[in-house]
Amino acid sequence: MSRGSTSDPQTESLVAVSHGTSDPAGQQAITALVNEIRCAATVAVHQSFVDVQEPRASTLLLGLPDKEPHAVLVPLLLSRGVHVEQDLREAAAIRPNTRIALALGPHPSLALVIEHRLVQAGWLPGESVILAGAGTRLAQGVHDCQQVAGLLADLLGVQVTAAFVAAADPSLAVAVLAARTANPRQRVVVASYLLAPGYFQSLVEQCGADLVSAPLLAADAPVPTELVNLALERFTAAQA
Repeated sequence: MSRGSTSDPQTESLVAVSHGTSDPAGQQAITALVNEIRCAATVAVHQSFVDVQEPRASTLLLGLPDKEPHAVLVPLLLSRGVHVEQDLREAAAIRPNTRIALALGPHPSLALVIEHRLVQAGWLPGESVILAGAGTRLAQGVHDCQQVAGLLADLLGVQVTAAFVAAADPSLAVAVLAARTANPRQRVVVASYLLAPGYFQSLVEQCGADLVSAPLLAADAPVPTELVNLALERFTAAQA
């Protein structure tokens, strides 16, 4: 997705756009990711949001200095959904020469981070996994999450089922119950496919599973290099 024309990299800016959260741990985690992106980037990096927090992406775009006439909105969002397909398009439309990068997922790097979080949580090889996504009413967003479930299954060598906290089927609660019923002697393992701590992560942790992994940006943990590199990869691709 793009808008605008080819630009001089020196006049480009990267606008990292996350959902926004009222959870302090989630805010800290996302800001840490943006700071790591800023350290690794060769262009100006700005932080913005689509909900809850300020500045919103549209407000930030309008306030960019004249020396940064070209901007790329990089969604720090794991799948396509209303925020990417609608909110960011609307924001990009108010400022010329604004492009929109792809969402972070699906991508093999995300499966690597999820695997790491699962191992940290105590997952044992051979245990099936439920991948818990936030959910979206857009079919392409659901498909994105299912693709990551497939990538994770290939990586772990086990069955991985995608389920959702809200807005899509199967719901996480239904998936956990189905796993428990099908294999009552086995642990029900849920892998969080959420970017940071917050309300949705708390719902995942209360889903009734025996084991739940931390989100990709775990509290009090270093920012995964895979996420930084992926954000920069999306930025570079949007410039092409």
